[in-house]
Amino acid sequence: MNAYPAVYMPLSRIRHRDRDDWSVRQDTELVIEGFGRSGSTFAVDAFELAQPNPVRLAHHTHAAAQVITAVKWEIPTILIVRHPAHVVPSHMARRDIGARPPLVAWVRYHERVLPYRGGFVVTPFEEMTTDLGVVIQRVNERFGTRFREFEHNPANQTLVFDRIEARNRQRFGIGTPEGERSLARPTPEREARKQALRAAYEAPALSSLRGRAERVYRSLVPATDGA
Repeated sequence: MNAYPAVYMPLSRIRHRDRDDWSVRQDTELVIEGFGRSGSTFAVDAFELAQPNPVRLAHHTHAAAQVITAVKWEIPTILIVRHPAHVVPSHMARRDIGARPPLVAWVRYHERVLPYRGGFVVTPFEEMTTDLGVVIQRVNERFGTRFREFEHNPANQTLVFDRIEARNRQRFGIGTPEGERSLARPTPEREARKQALRAAYEAPALSSLRGRAERVYRSLVPATDGA
């Protein structure tokens, strides 16, 4: 359902009617999207931190329909693409599920947005998390916008993570299991668990689906830019 704008977008606007920064609107200035667990929280917080004035954003639906709608409306859009070998174990750890469902969902999401590749700026996860300023520069060049570039240095990165953690504590409290699972930043415990789950992602039974995902990934991210 979330791959088709005619079905998803009206429902999204109703469901998230209390959040004017969720679903894309005609007056949205920038869309920041990606498949779940691809770092969009960091990208949104870092982008907002860099701007001298508020910018009307749409983000965090993790829906292909949002990207497609933004492209059709010619709204500047950033699509974060993270390799499935990293995303799938992250979903497995977050939701305590097997490898196939998130891998199928990853393929479906990216195959759906691929035909619209010319209408958004792609950033690999690795680039977004190390030099978001370059990504914003490409957006400005592509769409004629004048967004302030994020200075990607240790001090600013710490500010972004502090914002994320403060919001997480406000929502879930301190030290709660849900808060730990939902925290949108790396932790040693989470990374260790994802490494343990990597074998399930690499199971022979998923080889055909992994190959399909790899082809889609390479259609969006050149081989020199990603995993």
